[in-house]
Amino acid sequence: MRLTIPCPDTLRADGNHFAMALGSGPAEALTYGSLNWLDTAGNLYACASLTVSDTFVSTAQSTLSRPAWDVDNIIDMDAARRAQAVLVFSLDPVAAMPDKLTACVGDDAQATLAAMGLTQVEVDV
Repeated sequence: MRLTIPCPDTLRADGNHFAMALGSGPAEALTYGSLNWLDTAGNLYACASLTVSDTFVSTAQSTLSRPAWDVDNIIDMDAARRAQAVLVFSLDPVAAMPDKLTACVGDDAQATLAAMGLTQVEVDV
């Protein structure tokens, strides 16, 4: 299944630590990068879309532990847990929320983001 996950600007650091805790290495720290999606209230989001296994959702909602690859304690596990605490899963697109990581199932990431009320924007860096 494909999950599309908008991450509001205020949660990007925590979201990236959460991505590392669930992922395969330190490169997961770049999961939520550019803020190039906007909701109708003007909130900016970084978005990720990925194909996940059937067990991913339950794993993401289970007690987090430091992955074996993180021998140098790169992951801030408190930050990862904060992101996990505001995670919302939905089988259907729901509105992106500026205080949540909202993960929605959908085969087409662009269509899912549009259904979540987000539009793509150019952001000056």
